[in-house]
Amino acid sequence: MTASNPQDFLPFVRPQIDAATIAEVGKVLASGWITSGPKVQAFETRLSALFGGRPVRTFSNGSATMEIALRIADIGPGDEVITTPITWVATANVILTVGAKPVFVDVDPRTRNIDLDAVEAAITPRTRAIIPVYLSGLPVDMDRLYDIARRHNLRVIEDAAQAIDSRWRGQRIGAFGDLVSFSFQANKNITTVEGGCLVMNTPEEALRAERLRLQGVIRTGMDGMDVEEPGGKFNLTDVNAAIGLAQLETLDAITARRARLATLYFESAARHGLADLGIELPLAIDPTLATTNWHMFQVVLPTDRLQGGPAQARQLVMEAMRAQGIGAGVHYPPIHLFSYFRSLGWREGMLPHAERIGRGILTLPMFPAMQDADVERVCATLSETCKRLSL
Repeated sequence: MTASNPQDFLPFVRPQIDAATIAEVGKVLASGWITSGPKVQAFETRLSALFGGRPVRTFSNGSATMEIALRIADIGPGDEVITTPITWVATANVILTVGAKPVFVDVDPRTRNIDLDAVEAAITPRTRAIIPVYLSGLPVDMDRLYDIARRHNLRVIEDAAQAIDSRWRGQRIGAFGDLVSFSFQANKNITTVEGGCLVMNTPEEALRAERLRLQGVIRTGMDGMDVEEPGGKFNLTDVNAAIGLAQLETLDAITARRARLATLYFESAARHGLADLGIELPLAIDPTLATTNWHMFQVVLPTDRLQGGPAQARQLVMEAMRAQGIGAGVHYPPIHLFSYFRSLGWREGMLPHAERIGRGILTLPMFPAMQDADVERVCATLSETCKRLSL
């Protein structure tokens, strides 16, 4: 039956901003200080505590955090940065922005994260950094990642946009490592509407980040101003920070609820025979090694077994589910096959695992306000849809 009431529509994500947070935003607006100020400072202090006391600076978005990280690492023209094609295109765009070359390598078909064997094979004398992406909040093998980086003298810029409160061997992502970038965009586990933060290693890196996020300006005394290197306009506002402070208070509850929803998804998927239909579920991780924050629950459709084939099967599935009142997302098509990156020489067949996953990956609804029954509805609808569209 088609959902006729818009209120019955289940989106793949829905941000939650409660009345108390709205009231705090009102106080900021009434205060007369609505750009970067005391709320930003308080938010950075809380984030630093979350990440074991490491220096943290906030930014207007999670793309700026990675661009600034690359600049702090002195990555520029002539340098190569190895990354994954299964990510939001910003991961590659920031590499281009600083004048460096993105080098895509294939993904592990089980984790859907960057294949660390492929990373090591792609290192050249021009390689300066690695940008791993933690898809759906799942970390890569952090021990192996940093072993590679140490042996080849590379910086690591962790695209942890989706990984707030994910952990490796019990430690939060961001509490260790090199430069770690998080996003607080509207669909993330905690949000500031738009925003992000960068976790750094030293006070010197944090000071440089402060300068680069506000045009490179250095102030001294009452009226002294200088610029030693150009920056941008990437500062977070107190309005955004007030939302972030409130969201941080609920982080534990958010993570726990998402873990519960993921468990329900696995149970419901088994009841409805999704694996028997060729639908690939997320990898169930050994919790003593890694825990994900379940930023997304993603399946990979068997596009070669469905009507429409690899080119159209996912669209047909999404349309059928929407007709039943269920939204789904695509995160992400393989970016090395976008027109611009094709102009740089990338072609089909170069990264086969990423290409297959990118054609079939589907993000199912996942947000704390979902009801348990919503999970059952999603899995039942997906199962029925794929049965009907099977060749």
